[in-house]
Amino acid sequence: MGTPLLIPLLVTLQLFTTSSPAVASSHISAIISQSGLDFAKDLLVSHAVATLTPMNVPDIERTMSIPLVGTVRMAASGIVLHGLAVTNSTVAVGDAGVVVAASLASANLTMEWNYSYDAWIVTISDSGNASVQVEGMEVGVSMVMKNQNGSIKLSVTECSCYMEDLDITLNGGASWFYQVFIDGFSNHIISSVENAIKNKVMEGALKLDSFLGNLPKKIDLDSVAAMNVTVVNDPIFKSSSVEFDIDGLFIPSDETAPRDMHLGDTQFALPLGSSSKMLWISLDEDVFNSVSALYFKAGLLQRMVDKIPDQFFLNTASWRFLVPRLYREFPDDNMLLNISAVSPPSVRINVGRIDATVDLDITVNVLDFGEIVPVACLSVSVDVYGAAAVSENNLVGRVELDYFSFTLKWSKVGKLHTILVQTVLRILLKKLFVPYVNSYLKHGFRLPIIKGFSVTDAYILTSYSRMIVSCDVAFIEPEVLSPVQESNTNEDLSYEVLSPVQESKTNEELTNEDLSFEVLSSLLLGSAKTSQPTA
Repeated sequence: MGTPLLIPLLVTLQLFTTSSPAVASSHISAIISQSGLDFAKDLLVSHAVATLTPMNVPDIERTMSIPLVGTVRMAASGIVLHGLAVTNSTVAVGDAGVVVAASLASANLTMEWNYSYDAWIVTISDSGNASVQVEGMEVGVSMVMKNQNGSIKLSVTECSCYMEDLDITLNGGASWFYQVFIDGFSNHIISSVENAIKNKVMEGALKLDSFLGNLPKKIDLDSVAAMNVTVVNDPIFKSSSVEFDIDGLFIPSDETAPRDMHLGDTQFALPLGSSSKMLWISLDEDVFNSVSALYFKAGLLQRMVDKIPDQFFLNTASWRFLVPRLYREFPDDNMLLNISAVSPPSVRINVGRIDATVDLDITVNVLDFGEIVPVACLSVSVDVYGAAAVSENNLVGRVELDYFSFTLKWSKVGKLHTILVQTVLRILLKKLFVPYVNSYLKHGFRLPIIKGFSVTDAYILTSYSRMIVSCDVAFIEPEVLSPVQESNTNEDLSYEVLSPVQESKTNEELTNEDLSFEVLSSLLLGSAKTSQPTA
């Protein structure tokens, strides 16, 4: 039933990975579709209308020679544009930029007028006010965008404003003056208003360029890692979409993102203008592997565990009959588990699935009179699978245990029973390791979304080493934005709760692993109550 929809989506995903042999490539691509361009255009046009009015237009002065009257000095002052109303607007994508055009249904102006002329030895003058109704106004602006020092540089190549006609109503003054004023000032008023609007549009474009240039080049995840959001290529303009490519890898938080990166003629996805979603964000699996490498290098992928859901396992008395030597040498001592990653976790994104592998050393330590004594070490390889989702503007996830294997690296207390160790490891991984990992994944990291906008109706598809987030976007006024929730700092990470709350289950809900746990618990506790260790 889902096959007809899946096929074109998978084809689209494959296009994201088709590239020429450039030296490097971006790891995150954001494609704004036609619906996204329309959304951005509506936002810009509404903002422009709000900033254009009221708008003061420079005063106009003219001198005209009128039969039987002579030379008349006329002026229009205090010209103010009010009440702009847009009937429709369009946005189109060109070879190197976009063109935005708007048609205005109505606009009106108010102004003061005056005139004076000399009649023999006296000067005759008069003044009044006027209202002007604008008919048929069109405004258009063409903009190009380039990559400049790792940011988007926006420039206006053409700005036009056209007014078809004016309807001027004068109040006060002599009737003979009305037509003279209209004939003498209509074109000048039109020209002045057109120039004033074009100047305002250019000012707005400069502010937009400044805004884009000041966007951060990295997004801090915590005190360890930050996403490098430096732009790495010029935007790619297609018939109905615009693509922006950024580095996307995680770097140390105290490192400055590189600038002015151009990576050659890399070919990315074809335009997705036919999509109903506004925005498509493609993330390479290298993005996720880069942050795991940073955490590993910072030494954050190791924990000393002294509390687990089934605490009795962390006492040598529980192992007195299964590992007698352990109990003989360390009777009734508490135990600690030192869980350390031996290499950065590896993330693999496949068709409809996200997998990860982490290789661990689990060192069993005994707390003997306050001294930590290592007694055994297991090498454990853990495979998990999971899924991703979008929560607010964050990409979050959740994993489940898929498979694990282990070997005994060394032991000071003799051989360990493989079946029992396997059962205990399964319990440890499912009830401690996986919930612990999910406690971080539920916060995730922030998608490269400009502040003031929020992701809505997100859908995630995975395939061919890439994850694609398709979504719509909503605008939120900056003053009502809630602050982005940041992950804990380095210090906080060292004191995360290591014993997640376990959900209660009825006997009917017990899984095979739970049954194994029940049998093992009975064996350990029951034996402890009825037997004594042999010498």
